Amino acid sequence: MVKQHNSVPVVRLGELERAVMETLWDLTSDWDPHPSGDTGGTLARTATARQVADRLGADRQLAYTTVLTVLDRLERKGLVRRLRQHRAHRYAPIATREAYAAELMLQALGSASDRDAALVRFVDAVSPEEAEVLRRALRGEGADRQESGP
Repeated sequence: MVKQHNSVPVVRLGELERAVMETLWDLTSDWDPHPSGDTGGTLARTATARQVADRLGADRQLAYTTVLTVLDRLERKGLVRRLRQHRAHRYAPIATREAYAAELMLQALGSASDRDAALVRFVDAVSPEEAEVLRRALRGEGADRQESGP
């Protein structure tokens, strides 16, 4: 595991681990990495193993114990935290999907022998809309970006 400057764990995920993480991110999509001090919403940004298993069950047949095992592995890898609630456990991603993706991109960029060439190649591959997002981010306007709907 490699930790980049934002302290988001960057590990390679197997196909099932990725599916569980994607499901957990979907179930906790209201997750706020900077809560306003109110810990009452903490459980709202978590999911139980049963919720993850049920959501995954729509696409594939997995035993509940398999989902528990994968969540345990993801916790050991530093991608998920487990919170005890009565007799059950609830799970939360350590970082947002976007933060994890950004760290993966930084890791890939860091492994390039010619970082400048890799950046140019990446920019050549993005859409005009994505290029505009990059321009705004470089100007320091990235946090103000609004999602535009159809």
